[in-house]
Amino acid sequence: MNFASVRIITDDVDRLVEFYEKVMGVSAERPALVFAELVAPSFTLAIGHSQTTQLFGADSAVAASNRTVMMEFRVDDVEAEYERLKPYVDNWVMEPTTMPWGNRSMLFRDPDGNLLNLFEPVTEEAIKRFRGRH
Repeated sequence: MNFASVRIITDDVDRLVEFYEKVMGVSAERPALVFAELVAPSFTLAIGHSQTTQLFGADSAVAASNRTVMMEFRVDDVEAEYERLKPYVDNWVMEPTTMPWGNRSMLFRDPDGNLLNLFEPVTEEAIKRFRGRH
């Protein structure tokens, strides 16, 4: 089994696509007006309009209602990413902070309120834990 993607359901595909293009530094593929994919080497982030949830069943997903899932992106330099993203992020949850498990993390919310963690392993143990992962 291979993990294929994470899909965010939104009422405003264009707004989230623009935001994630800035965060991830990749351009979205738009096979339909109601759907986009941002393909990175290690995963794909899909963004679908709330209209598409009717294909999966009534009330299968509700846009802008997530408070349990955190998307995490490993980066080379958290401080540099923090400076780069300051103009685009309106809702900072945590500025760069070193966590007890050895990662330097910053947390913020996308325009729909979904939580993102950009992190960099900084302790020897954390660096070792991530060695060999994509």
